[in-house]
Amino acid sequence: MVKIKKLKELVRITRRLKKNGCRIVFTNGCFDLIHPGHIKLFQEAKNKGDILVVGVNSDSSIKRIKGPRRPVLNEKARLAILEHLDLIDYIVVFKALTPYEIIKSIRPNFLVKGGDWPENNIVGRDLVNKVYRVKLKKGHSTTALIKKIKKQC
Repeated sequence: MVKIKKLKELVRITRRLKKNGCRIVFTNGCFDLIHPGHIKLFQEAKNKGDILVVGVNSDSSIKRIKGPRRPVLNEKARLAILEHLDLIDYIVVFKALTPYEIIKSIRPNFLVKGGDWPENNIVGRDLVNKVYRVKLKKGHSTTALIKKIKKQC
């Protein structure tokens, strides 16, 4: 099954799934240099519902958010990794700075974000039944990994 979908197709899929009683969970991020913290996020998100949809920032949106040296792994590489994670049911890429339009379009039941996000800053919280925040896995962040790699060079 191809997990990567255009938004229009994803809307049709999630609408049908919700009619069949499935609970849709959405999370999003850059997912540059996948690490155990990302896996924990996906596990906890998947446990909140039936179908996990992951929004992935495009390369251009990451550059606007994190600067010209990011992402480390390009969009194609990040998607290839995510597509092979069984926890994820569908993936959608977005070029905007936030996934608000995706959330507005698919209307998931739940949003899941890392615990570093204050709930009042979680984009789309006004469009879902509940927001869950996942406690961060200590010592695991892409920024920390990049700093560690730079120190070793």
